[in-house]
Formats: sequence, C-alpha cells, structure tokens
Amino acid sequence: MSFANSEWSAPVNLGPPVNTPFIEQATSISKDGLSLYFHCGNCPGNIGGADIFVSQRATLADPWGPPQRLGLNINSTSNEQGPRLSRDGHHLFFGSDRPGFGGFDLYVSRRRDKRDDFGWGPAVNLGGAINTSVDEATPDPFEDDATGARVLYYGFGPIGSGAVDIYVSALQPDGTYGPGVPVVALNSASLDRQPAIRKDGLEIFFTSDRGGTVGNLDLWVATRATTTDAWSTPVNLGSVVNSTLIDARPALSFDGTTLYFQSTRPGAVGCISVTGPCVFDLWVTTRSKLKGST
Repeated sequence: MSFANSEWSAPVNLGPPVNTPFIEQATSISKDGLSLYFHCGNCPGNIGGADIFVSQRATLADPWGPPQRLGLNINSTSNEQGPRLSRDGHHLFFGSDRPGFGGFDLYVSRRRDKRDDFGWGPAVNLGGAINTSVDEATPDPFEDDATGARVLYYGFGPIGSGAVDIYVSALQPDGTYGPGVPVVALNSASLDRQPAIRKDGLEIFFTSDRGGTVGNLDLWVATRATTTDAWSTPVNLGSVVNSTLIDARPALSFDGTTLYFQSTRPGAVGCISVTGPCVFDLWVTTRSKLKGST
C-alpha cells in the first residue's frame, strides 16, 4: 500500500455543541465518519465520574449534533474513559475503574447493528490475563489483514504517574486477550500512552512527554514497512500540531487523513485565557493523500 500524505494542518477546535465549558476527551471516530465517541469528565448529569458520549452527523459535510450520553450498559457510577471502536463497528473498547482486577481495567461492549449508537450490550471485563492489579487504559484494537491476527494496543501503568508504557495483547483462539507485552520500540523512560494505529498497521500515533516535546505532552508518530517489522524511532508531530500545553489521546479516521485529539491550548469553548491552559476540548487536524497514493 502506498500512503504518501501532505503535512498536517493547523488544528481546529470542534466547537459547540461537542465542546462545552466542561472536560471533553478521548475521541473515537466511526469507519463511516458519522459517529464521534468521547468521554466527558465532569459534564452535568453524569452517571459516574466520567461518562462516554456520542455525537452524530448525517453526512461528512454536516456539523456534529448534540452529544448524547450512552446508557447504563456502558456508563456506571465509576469512571468510563477512552472509548475506541473496532474497525467493523461491532465492538466498543474502553477503560473503567469499576470493581475489577485493578484500578482501571479494559472492557468491551458489543452490538449487532453497527449503525445503532445506542444498541450496545452490557460491557464485559476483558479478563485477568490482560487486566492486572495495575491500570490498563486507552485501548486501540487492530486487525491485521496480512496475517489475520487481532491485537489490542493500550497504555499500561499507574494512571497519573510517568510510568505508563504502550503494551499490546493478542486475541487468543478462545476469544480472550492474552497477557500484554511492552512495545519496546515505542516506549521510553518517559510517559508513553494512548496509541492510535492506522487501519493498515503501518503508522501509529501516541502521546508522550519524552525529550523533544513542544509542550507538556505531545503527539508522536512511528511507522513501519510491514506489520511484521519493528516500529521506527518515534517522531514528534511538530509545532504546527502540538502546542506548548497538553496535546494527547489521538484518534485517526479510517482513511488516515483526519486526526482528532484533546488539548488544553487556548481557544477552548468557554475559556477566556489567551495563553491557556484551558479545560480539555476536542480538536482536529487534517492531511491530504498525495497524488499516486492509495
């Protein structure tokens, strides 16, 4: 596959009604680009601490509609964070600190109709092989067309510390996820988390505060020639995308041309500061496929 692209554009705030004066974080965009999942940390009426919402639009040219909170099959009186859709749209992965194996565990919910954003079944803990007494969060599923393997990338380590690394777990023949292993090429002595892998598995975005950051946390990217190759040395997305504040939790569109993320930069809805930091809002940057790419 050829996937040559232009540079990323200057990020744009998604604006209301998606962004509010409250805390919006951790997007996931559906394959058709018509449903945007995220969590709000402190929205009025939340069932728990952080709840998962979805915003919809009729076409790619339409604005996003008012976010709607998902029901009790997803949200609980605990925190539900970092939703991420599977490629086929039938699975929703997320992290929660409801009672389980550790602080935050990974969960999945299933639906029959991939177009029904409110048809999710009861969330199920992914089990004690992948979940541990430590925190597992920000899952990102990947289906390898070349090998048929299905894996789950995620952040492993105590949330709120600098000891989080990116791990990957393989789906086993019995339908469970096996023990996670660190993705050594992506990890550093700093914080590395919140992976977002491209559909072909040859590009991965994540969050890090390693040396070379523009701000507090930045978005980084690594590539590889095939899905059996090691990841390249990660590269900072640069000052066009990253700010001097926090830029984190990337989510890539199915065609690889749109990158959603959260930021505390100035320009947030309801924030009057011209220098920041503001509360987390959702932002988006785009790139174009260059002539001859597929």
